[in-house]
Amino acid sequence: MPIKQACVIGAGVMGAGIAAQIANAGIPVLLLDIVPKEGSDRSAIAKGAIEKLLKADPAPLMSKAAARLITPGNIEDDLDKLGDVDWVVEAIIERIDLKQGLYHKLEGKRKKGSVLSSNTSTIPLAKLVEGMPETVQADFCITHFFNPPRYMRLLEIVGGVKTRPEVLQEISDFGDRMLGKTIVHAKDTPGFVGNRIGVFWMQAAVTAALDLGLTVEEADAIMGRPIGAPKTGLFGLLDLVGLDLMPHVDKSMASLLSPGDAYMKLRRPWALLEKMIADGYTGRKGKGGFYRLNTEGGGKVKESIDLKTGTYAPSDRARLDSADAAKGGLKVLVEHKDKGGQYAWKVLSGLLSYAASLVPEIADDVVAVDQGMKTGYNWKRGPFEMIDQMGAAWFAEKLTAAKLPVPPFLAIAAKAGGFYRVKDGAIEHLKPDGNYTKLVRPEGVLLLSDVKLAAKPIMKNGSASLWDIGDGVGCLEFHSKMNALDPDSLTLVKQAVDHVAKKMKALVIHNEAENFSVGANIGLALFAANIAMWPMIEDMIGTGQSAYKAVKFAPFPIVGAPSGMALGGGCEVLLHCAAIQAHAETYMGLVEVGVGLIPGWGGCKEMLLRYQPGPKDPKGPMPPIAQAFEAISLAKVAKSAAEAKELKFLRKDDSISMNKDRLLFDAKQKALALLAAGYQPPAPQELRLPGPTARTALQLAVEGFAQQGKALPHDVTVSDALAEVLSGGKTDITEIVTEDQISKLEKKAFMTLLRTGPTLARMEHMLTTGKPLRN
Repeated sequence: MPIKQACVIGAGVMGAGIAAQIANAGIPVLLLDIVPKEGSDRSAIAKGAIEKLLKADPAPLMSKAAARLITPGNIEDDLDKLGDVDWVVEAIIERIDLKQGLYHKLEGKRKKGSVLSSNTSTIPLAKLVEGMPETVQADFCITHFFNPPRYMRLLEIVGGVKTRPEVLQEISDFGDRMLGKTIVHAKDTPGFVGNRIGVFWMQAAVTAALDLGLTVEEADAIMGRPIGAPKTGLFGLLDLVGLDLMPHVDKSMASLLSPGDAYMKLRRPWALLEKMIADGYTGRKGKGGFYRLNTEGGGKVKESIDLKTGTYAPSDRARLDSADAAKGGLKVLVEHKDKGGQYAWKVLSGLLSYAASLVPEIADDVVAVDQGMKTGYNWKRGPFEMIDQMGAAWFAEKLTAAKLPVPPFLAIAAKAGGFYRVKDGAIEHLKPDGNYTKLVRPEGVLLLSDVKLAAKPIMKNGSASLWDIGDGVGCLEFHSKMNALDPDSLTLVKQAVDHVAKKMKALVIHNEAENFSVGANIGLALFAANIAMWPMIEDMIGTGQSAYKAVKFAPFPIVGAPSGMALGGGCEVLLHCAAIQAHAETYMGLVEVGVGLIPGWGGCKEMLLRYQPGPKDPKGPMPPIAQAFEAISLAKVAKSAAEAKELKFLRKDDSISMNKDRLLFDAKQKALALLAAGYQPPAPQELRLPGPTARTALQLAVEGFAQQGKALPHDVTVSDALAEVLSGGKTDITEIVTEDQISKLEKKAFMTLLRTGPTLARMEHMLTTGKPLRN
């Protein structure tokens, strides 16, 4: 049955976070907990959890409006409501007696055939359903979310011997399409996939750091970006998740694993950790952890702990040649002779061997394991991809030379040539039986990376490429550093529009980078300004306006498909698209004021048009001007696609894909649907703007902020230039202002601001520090 309503029982951090993600998907959800011992409000715990969701940072809710879909309650008064619920998620304390007691309590209350799942990470499914009625066992599975549920893409699903196949299919499809998760089907084994390998990694990395005498900074310098893990590194990650969690996880794993498991050989008591926890040093949620901020004397000094003595001292940046050498790949890293290289080898040799020994015990194939680690621990590569990067045969030989065991599956991969290969333009992965099988994507998943394996670009330059993604649809991809837009990017935008107009049917603008585009290449603009190459900059502004105008008025549909950051010029190109299919985690906004500029590629114009009053909006010329002015002058950034709709960066009929892997396919289908509906480009719009009277009103508002200290001198200058553009320049309400006229005002204001010292100072500061300068 389709999941149209859900219930989460357990309103702790994880339970509330799961409820929030279900609400983010637009699905009504009950959030239940026990009745508190004190107070008159029997649903106070769940209500308090919802209040925390609205205040938490990072936000669990994609829009505060989603909180209205969460109904609080308690398990004594509200179980009768489960008759309307299609999926019940249990997320209570990790005690098997309490969980089983709850399952018994739910029988007779929940809808017949509804899915019942547990978010447990430590209790095997077989034990959870032991002695349970057949109806429970048939409808039961484990749905293990990773924290925080909104941002971590992994969802591990575990079925039992008696679990109905329909249950696993329903929950997998819902988790994928509606919750945006990467689904990994794990076996009912300790730690499932992510934590079985992730906990081994943390234990191995801590142990090796102690054995080799590394500082926490040195360990983190290697166990972070050099191996493809998050930049926090190992000890930074432990501080983030909480040091007090480690003993519980270790105890749980040890109670479930066989004595001969490689993890058991790593375990050892660690007095320093025990003392830190006892003293309240539990990580970021406590007084600090392996790192802390010392605020004595009114300052903020970052300190780190000495792993031998337990004393804190000012943190010192690690200086390891191996960390820099890692840019050449993992093989270069683990062969490096310094202690960082030795550390990397000691950890990775054990970790990757362990992973190779666990297939098919924990999952059917290497793809599931690699996906689990990439989406559950945010690794750049999974363990089998790491082995392939070094070379499976080379890795096996190095293990043998070090007198370390070579798992049978690794030996097979060494002879076969690796765990993955590309054949006839398609990815294949090695099975434990020694045969390769084609990697089959779920229906509705189209990845540009897969397209690239089987084809060459239609056209390409250093910053962008055009690809054929089938059915007459092209895909324009930006691929400069952070996808910053430069003359090459803009040139290919125009060329792609011309090519599709002649030889194809529709276009999608999309890429699979971390960010869609961080905006214009301000480094290039600053360089040109410093040597007074004003014509070059003016030409770049004109080229951008021309390219984006071509996007807007193309005789075929162009669909923007962003994910990650779409800022400044990256936001502007989307504003000109016929439609947008955005990933739910799209962060969108016009942020040019942060570098002392205003949008110059049509952003001011498009926001003016977007804020034109609808049937229920206030009438008159000022409301749209004031709204556009507020959005741009405050550099508002939508923190989700849902928020982008509220800020009108997305229109009502623009669409959202919860799962990033489905984004390109969804965007392509949207483009084809527009074609099928007889798409016609929009007609240029004409506006009537108040001119100087509106500019004066906006100036007065900004001056008021300046008198309160909320706006600095250059903020006033930039805001005045923006007010000039949005008010229409030297016009009045009786005259017509065209889109092209507003674009000319944008260009003029942009060039004027660029010639000021404070703007150049803001640009340089942003490039140097990554942070805005307040001047």
